[in-house]
Amino acid sequence: MTPLLLSAYTATTCLGRGLHATRDALRSNRSGLKPCRFETVELDTWIGEVADVDAQRLPAALASYDCRNNRLTQMGLETDGFADRVREAVARHDRARVGVFLGTSTAGILQTELAYRRRDPVTGALPDDFVYRHTHNAFSLAEFTRDYFGLEGMAMAISTACSSSAKVFAAAARQLALGTIDAAIVGGVDTLCLTTLYGFASLQLTSSQPCRPYDASRDGISIGEGAAFALLERAPQPEPGAVLLMGVGESSDAYHMSAPHPQGLGARMAMEAALRSAGIGADAVDYINLHGTATPANDTAEGQAVAALFGDRVPCNSTKGATGHTLGAAGAVGAVICALALADGRLPGSPGTQVLDPAIPLRYQIHSVAAPVRRALSNSFGFGGSNCSLVLGVAA
Repeated sequence: MTPLLLSAYTATTCLGRGLHATRDALRSNRSGLKPCRFETVELDTWIGEVADVDAQRLPAALASYDCRNNRLTQMGLETDGFADRVREAVARHDRARVGVFLGTSTAGILQTELAYRRRDPVTGALPDDFVYRHTHNAFSLAEFTRDYFGLEGMAMAISTACSSSAKVFAAAARQLALGTIDAAIVGGVDTLCLTTLYGFASLQLTSSQPCRPYDASRDGISIGEGAAFALLERAPQPEPGAVLLMGVGESSDAYHMSAPHPQGLGARMAMEAALRSAGIGADAVDYINLHGTATPANDTAEGQAVAALFGDRVPCNSTKGATGHTLGAAGAVGAVICALALADGRLPGSPGTQVLDPAIPLRYQIHSVAAPVRRALSNSFGFGGSNCSLVLGVAA
């Protein structure tokens, strides 16, 4: 594919709001995970909760969109000057030529959970102030973002579990290549809710400790929430050092509803497709941000796929020990972390990981170190075998 410029990018997670907080935490190997105290949830697990989300107030004209997910969406958009960069792009290209491509897994489902507590005791009807379309609906955050900037172009929400906000990069790249748009807001937002926390616990996938990706004693995930965005534009002559989206790779192995292929077949196919898309070989990659959820099966399968393609040459790790697994936002969060590695020339650490699993032969990076990074690969693999890998690089 023709490389695309990330003319702006931002991330807000439990590590803090924006790039500075994210960078500082990753450099110091700090985790944002804490024991679960969310809402009425009673589970022995750790989560990545973003501070001050409920303090956000949406514009009066967009009040019908009010829910935790759209509050975090606004919080993310108004961080690192991202919203200003979007408005500048709208001025350059026209409001009908800026697309919106956002990923989520549960959107504003918490709003439905809260509404059920207030349903009519006789009829069971949900309260009149509950607006499904603008809250629970997966398209809500894309529609909210389009209305937030007064855009008139195409908008799309992708919900493919944990690959959602990686696949939006691929969807936007296709539309930019077709010429239907001139710029794209891409990213993802997912927020904590009871359905997700109890659902993953019922699958016996959550850990009672902070998650430990690729650790020999790993025993499950720590669920997090987050918002991450990038502005994609064509870049015929990018400035040296600019961060570029160089390749995208997708696959769907459909091996199992919730378990990965034992040898990571779909993961390998997505990574191979991303390398082909970028026109590079495995030897050109300097860092891999692994999907690395810290479940025994996921890390083993991904590890086998990465080892088969890259051997033990490439430094790699999962940063979910820092942010938690932000589910539908994980792909965009991983892409932003790769962008920081490229821009800073520094590999992130992997908080929580202590004793590496000897059965997974990777060059796993536990602590943050300075290193030249010209090309980075970001992996995002979802339930049902919906997989996506992104190649990012810096312009020469």
